[in-house]
Amino acid sequence: MSSPDELPVLRTLEELTGLVERRGSMYVRWSRGPAIDLKSLSSTDDLTGVPLPGLSANSLDVEPWWDNRPVRVWVARRLYDYAHLPRDKGPGVHPWALRGQEAGRGPDNEPLVQDIEPVGWIDARVIEEAAEEVARQEGGWGPLRREGR
Repeated sequence: MSSPDELPVLRTLEELTGLVERRGSMYVRWSRGPAIDLKSLSSTDDLTGVPLPGLSANSLDVEPWWDNRPVRVWVARRLYDYAHLPRDKGPGVHPWALRGQEAGRGPDNEPLVQDIEPVGWIDARVIEEAAEEVARQEGGWGPLRREGR
């Protein structure tokens, strides 16, 4: 790979789920991509402008309390919860998978990640599959989204 943005594309929810099952310290980040993000390795708190000690991301790793439930549902929910970010953050924002180490927590209690290894772009079809998987679940759920004032 000659640049951080020249990543493989993860094209199915099954493919991403398989990575989560085989590897630890997996995260998803919604941004303009690793080529931009890896220049500073720091996110900024939108409200205050304070620089954060790592890139804000969302963990894809399954929590122990999930027991033997389907990892596919776990991953789908983690993607679905933040699927609004490309609309909210503007053109060029896409999800990408990465491995890294948590360096702290941001103001929304999100992991702040360092020692980043980009893994792959997450295709829009994976997000559609995640929404379909969430819709098949019995409980009601909606993406995490705050409405502006």
